[in-house]
Amino acid sequence: QVQLEESGGGSVQPGGSLRLSCAASVSRFSLISINVMGWYRQPPGKQRELVAALTRGGNTNYADSVKGRFTISRDNAKNTVYLQMNSLKPEDTAAYYCKAETRQRDYWGQGTQVTVSS
Repeated sequence: QVQLEESGGGSVQPGGSLRLSCAASVSRFSLISINVMGWYRQPPGKQRELVAALTRGGNTNYADSVKGRFTISRDNAKNTVYLQMNSLKPEDTAAYYCKAETRQRDYWGQGTQVTVSS
């Protein structure tokens, strides 16, 4: 009922930047309201963790490790959420996942790899 299409991952040097995009598509036959869009990441050998979240009301939440470097935003006309990542560090290397939260359930994107080489 909700499909998430991610793009923007890749490999960069430390100090570089990337912008991840997540386009949400809702079936015309579904009655769904997306309340929260978020970005999670999962480094190798570690659990998935919240990176940033954006509520329908405009509130944001960031992991301490990315505050001041990452920014989550949205373009309502394009139904897309973004994660601007600046000053990237090797510790940011992970698979990044987009998530849409609704009252009924959560939806996840396919994941996109971000690699910051040292």
